[in-house]
Amino acid sequence: MQLNYEIWNESGVDAALKEMPGSELNAIINKIASAGVVGAGGGGFPTAFKLKTGTPIQTVIINGAECEPLLKVDQELMARYPAELLATLATLVQATGARTGVIALKEKYRETHTALAGEISNYPGLKLHLLPDVYPMGDEHLLTYSVTGRTIPPGGLPLQAGAVVLNVETLYNIHQALEGHPVTHKYVTVTGAVRQPITARVPVGTPVRELLALAGGPAVDQYLLIAGGPCMGKVTSINAPVTKTTKGIIVLPLDHPLAFGYQRDLNRELTLALKVCCQCQQCTDFCPRHLLGHPLEPHRVMRAVTYGLADITLPQALLCSECGLCDLYACPFNLSPRQVNRKIKAELQQKGFRPGPWQATTPSLFREGRQVPTQRLISRLGLREYCERPVTFREENPTVNQVHLPLKQSTGVAPEPVVKIGDRVSAGDLLARIKDDTPGANLHASINGIITAINSNIVIQGGANP
Repeated sequence: MQLNYEIWNESGVDAALKEMPGSELNAIINKIASAGVVGAGGGGFPTAFKLKTGTPIQTVIINGAECEPLLKVDQELMARYPAELLATLATLVQATGARTGVIALKEKYRETHTALAGEISNYPGLKLHLLPDVYPMGDEHLLTYSVTGRTIPPGGLPLQAGAVVLNVETLYNIHQALEGHPVTHKYVTVTGAVRQPITARVPVGTPVRELLALAGGPAVDQYLLIAGGPCMGKVTSINAPVTKTTKGIIVLPLDHPLAFGYQRDLNRELTLALKVCCQCQQCTDFCPRHLLGHPLEPHRVMRAVTYGLADITLPQALLCSECGLCDLYACPFNLSPRQVNRKIKAELQQKGFRPGPWQATTPSLFREGRQVPTQRLISRLGLREYCERPVTFREENPTVNQVHLPLKQSTGVAPEPVVKIGDRVSAGDLLARIKDDTPGANLHASINGIITAINSNIVIQGGANP
């Protein structure tokens, strides 16, 4: 059915949605939920719930910014599967009644842009949006403003600006779900101090040590492992499993400056802040959320914490995206407002604190001039040598003998196991199911094998042929 976009206002949207065959969107949402699709990076919000909004959607935005340095997953997928991604986006636009679908990617991704541009003429309702190479452009607030010109309210969601934002790999997993294939594999970039940087497709639950082996192993004897990107990742171990949200594994020599940053001690940070924070405000001046107009001023939060003030600015910490520009780039004394904000957020959330709605905001007039070029950030972080190395793409299925599948791999609650120890399973079989209308995601077997343990993880020992 063709929607009449000429009547695009709130009442017109409602009317158009009422005319749509609701079963089409419901069928798509059910397939996505059944397949266990979640956001393929970040917190892993269940995709079915993101689309089940009940609120008119004007723009479906596909986040192809891949703003963290070193990561290559989304660039590879856009370059290799442009037809599948665009067809799936067109399906979502039609089913949700959105006005348009946009794939937003950085202008520097020339090969990817060429691949998408060669296919997008087949989809008149879709378009490409080229982004500047600044960090952290992949942030939903920044991305939505860049694409739509609308700001999301502080503490709000893209839907409040009429948008839904999906990751590129999430869109690819939706494509697979509509074909009847659940989420069993993950694309991960393995880079840094490894012998051969790769982006590989591996079964969910694969131990990190197996990924390191695929990359030829670490190139140094002593190293720190980061799961995710170099700016917003988390320290991990060789025995940790790949989950549905794992985007990258970065190997850093222990003596690398960025490795020191990941081993900060909060108490030491507060002591240093008390002694040396001069309230220069550079953390605030470069804060991307502050530049969007959000009432977040990291320098004031630091002042309140270090001097033990009962300051009304502390709830501002809830607005921090933890992008790390404050400690990785802005602070001349290498202090970490991000870590302080993270601690405050955890304490406020533990106490059940719920701030009142913040006022709508207007971006700063200085925003454009204070955006941080990614290449400058790469140099500041000492990552130039790793960024310049070629990354090999490997899509063949590696042999993995055992996987550990965490039950909870998304925002929401953990699904309930539907298998027992000793069961033989095939890749794609349902292992744990989420209850209807409960935020969370189904979990499926990623290899053939036998269930050997069920606790917070389901362990499959490979080699069995059901």
